[in-house]
Amino acid sequence: MTLRLEDIERIKQLKHRYMRMLDSGDSEGLAGCFVAEATIRYEGGSYLYEANGRDEIIAMLGQMQNNQYVGMHLALMPEIDVAEDGAVAEGRWYMVDWAVNMATNRMTHGTALYHDHYVHRDGEWRIRHSGYVRLFERVEMLKEPIDLKSHAFARFGPPMLGGVLPR
Repeated sequence: MTLRLEDIERIKQLKHRYMRMLDSGDSEGLAGCFVAEATIRYEGGSYLYEANGRDEIIAMLGQMQNNQYVGMHLALMPEIDVAEDGAVAEGRWYMVDWAVNMATNRMTHGTALYHDHYVHRDGEWRIRHSGYVRLFERVEMLKEPIDLKSHAFARFGPPMLGGVLPR
């Protein structure tokens, strides 16, 4: 078996771009990570999110992109297998996240195992399916509002609502 190192690196960049677009509220950039027929299934202890098709996925994920949300998602320790023909691949990732909905003072922290499927089209890798199952999820209702010294969505507005983060 030959390792397709360039493809593996491009898939790593795709997954990291997905996480950055998610946390920065860039719905257009997020849409570019998926093929049109993509699916997702994210299973947590307090939720199950499923969506079919890129537009439905972006609409669902976009619900958290507002000036009352802050979050951090890290995709770590990738295990990526690229098919010999270089047309499809699978990836497994360890995810760590932290998020706060300031409108409800709900803080979530946890880890999950992702299992993704990728397709190579028009010279680019895209996500065909993304799914995870939580290893643990801690949800806490904060007694006091979180005290942030910096909050990009509050300062600039989320991109999906016309805000522009500085480059």
